[in-house]
Amino acid sequence: MGIKDNPNGIRSRSPISIFLVMCLCCFFYLLGTWQRSGFGKGDTIAREIAQQEDCDVVKNLNFDSHHSIEIMEQSKVVGKVYKPCDVKYTDYTPCQEQDRAMKFPRENMAYRERHCPPEEEKLRCLIPAPKGYTAPFPWPKSRDYVYYANVPFKSLTVEKANQNWVEYQGNVFKFPGGGTMFPQGADAYIDELASVIPIADGSVRTALDTGCGVASWGAYMLKRNVLPMSFAPRDNHEAQVQFALERGVPAVIGVLGTMHLPYPSRAFDMAQCSRCLIPWTANEGIYLMEVDRVLRPGGYWVLSGPPINWKTYYKTWKRTKQDLQAEQKRIEDLAESLCWEKKYEKGDVAIWRKMSSDENCSSKKSVNLCNSADTDDVWYKEMEKCKTPYPETGGAAELKKFPERLFAVPSRVSDGLVDGVTAESYLEDNQLWKKRVKGYKRINRLIGTGRYRNVMDMNAGLGGFAAALESPKSWVMNVVPTIEKNTLGVVYERGLIGIYHDWCEGFSTYPRTYDLIHADHLFSLYKNNNRCNLEDILLEMDRILRPEGTVLIRDEVDVLNEVMSISNGMRWDTRMLDHEDGPLVPEKILVGVKQYWVGSSSNNSTEPDEQ
Repeated sequence: MGIKDNPNGIRSRSPISIFLVMCLCCFFYLLGTWQRSGFGKGDTIAREIAQQEDCDVVKNLNFDSHHSIEIMEQSKVVGKVYKPCDVKYTDYTPCQEQDRAMKFPRENMAYRERHCPPEEEKLRCLIPAPKGYTAPFPWPKSRDYVYYANVPFKSLTVEKANQNWVEYQGNVFKFPGGGTMFPQGADAYIDELASVIPIADGSVRTALDTGCGVASWGAYMLKRNVLPMSFAPRDNHEAQVQFALERGVPAVIGVLGTMHLPYPSRAFDMAQCSRCLIPWTANEGIYLMEVDRVLRPGGYWVLSGPPINWKTYYKTWKRTKQDLQAEQKRIEDLAESLCWEKKYEKGDVAIWRKMSSDENCSSKKSVNLCNSADTDDVWYKEMEKCKTPYPETGGAAELKKFPERLFAVPSRVSDGLVDGVTAESYLEDNQLWKKRVKGYKRINRLIGTGRYRNVMDMNAGLGGFAAALESPKSWVMNVVPTIEKNTLGVVYERGLIGIYHDWCEGFSTYPRTYDLIHADHLFSLYKNNNRCNLEDILLEMDRILRPEGTVLIRDEVDVLNEVMSISNGMRWDTRMLDHEDGPLVPEKILVGVKQYWVGSSSNNSTEPDEQ
C-alpha cells in the first residue's frame, strides 16, 4: 500500500521503518562497544580482513612460489628485527654439527647422535638460503630431480657412480631410483619384497628405512601407498637426508647409536636395511632389539646386504667366509629369540616376520624382557639389551587395512591406553579437524593442491590435522612434543608417521625442508617453559621452513600477539584471522608466508639479496 502525502508536503515515516532504524543504531553501538572492550585487543589485522568481500580468504597474502612476494602492510606490533646469519650457516643443523660431534666418543656411533648447543651458543639469526635457491620441483617430478643450487653437493655422484644413486646433469641432480643393493632400480627390488610381504592390499602402511641414503626405496614405496620414515646420520656422505627431503620423501637425521629411536613401540608395519652397515650382531644384538621394539606384531623386517649372500660377495666385502657365515648365524639366532620367523631368503634379500603374539614363541622363556613400565618413554633414553614384551592389550590386535584405519578407532584408544581419550572423544576430534582443515583451505586455496609437499604438524595430538589433509600430493610429519601427552602411538596406528621432539631444541633436519608448518597451541604449551622461549621456537620454524613456505599457527589471541611481534622481525608476511566460529572466539589463526631471500655473496650476509 502506498504512503500518502500530508497536507504540508512532508512524507511521514511508518512505525516499521522507525523501528528498523532504531535496531540498526543499537547494533552499531554494541559493535563499537565490543571493538573497544579489549576482547580482541591487538587483532587489528583480523578486523582489516573482515572488511574484505570474502572473510575466509587472505587475498593479499601470496602463497604462490615465484621468488618475489609482494611487500604487505605489517602489524604495528614489531619487536626485534633479526639479521641473517653468516652464509657459512646455510646448511646449519643445530644438534648434528660436525665440530661439536667430534667432541664425543665414536664408540657405538655416539658422536653421530643429537648434541645440541648450550644456551650461550644458540644462533639467534635467520639462516640464509644458498645463492640461486629455487623452489623444488612439484611431486612426483621432485622424486627424480633436484636443483643443484638447493643442495650443492656432488660427492655422492662420484662415490656412488656405479650404483645409480644420483647423477649430476647441468643445473639439476637426477635420481635414477637405484641403490647399493638395487642398482637396477627400486621398483624391481620392491616387487621382490611384495612377493612375500602384502604391500599392495593396505596391510603395510608405515615403513622404517634405517640408513636410508638418498631414500630412493622410500620414494618408490610412496607410489604404492606406503608411508616411509627414513633416517641417516649427517656424516661423510654429504646431505643424504637433505636430498631425501628435497625430493619430497619423509626423512630425518638419525642413527642407531646408544639412544632409543624417537618413535613409539609397535609403530611400523615393516622395516628394512639395504646395506645400511648397522652392526646388527654387536652389543649382544641391541640394535635388532630396538627394531623389534618399533616393529608391530605381525610386521616384517628386510635385510639386504652383508652378510646375506655372503658366498657371492665375501671377496668384494673383503671378509672371510667363516666370518660372514658366523655373522649370519648370529642374526638368525637373535631373530628367533625375538619371536621372528624367517619367511624368505633368495639372492641378496632375506625377510623375517615378527609373530603376532608370543604364544607360539619357543624362545620366550629364555629371552631377557625389558622392565620398563612405558616402552614409549624413549626421548634421550639409552637402549637396553632386552626384548620389549608384547602388550597385554592393544597393539597385537590386527589393524584394519589402510585407508580404513585412518579414521577407525585405534586399539590404543579403545583399550584405554591414552589418558583422557575415549572412542567418543577420538571421533569428535576427527570431525573437528575435518572442519578446521576445510577452513584452512578457504584461507589458502593452494592447500591440498600439491603446492605444499612436505608438511609438519608441530603439536600433532591424535593426528587429526594430518588425517584430514591425507593425500598422495603431500605427507605430514606429526610431531608430539615431549612435554605433551604421549599420543604418537595413536598417530602410527592410523597409518600416519611422526616423531617425538622437544621444541626447546633444534629439529633433526636440514634448513629449508618443509613447505607448510602447522602449530596448534604449541606456543601456549611452551609459553612458561624455563628452558626456552617463543623466540627460540620461531627461529627454528624459520630455519626449517622453505622460502615462500607457509605457517598456520592456532592459539589464544594474547599468545599470537606475542608471536606476531617476533615473527614480524623475521621477514615473514603475516595476517591474523578469526576462528572458524567467528570473532567472539578468543582463539585466532595466524597465517604467515616466509619471504624469498638468499644470503649475500660476501662472507657475512648482513644484507640479504632478494629476488
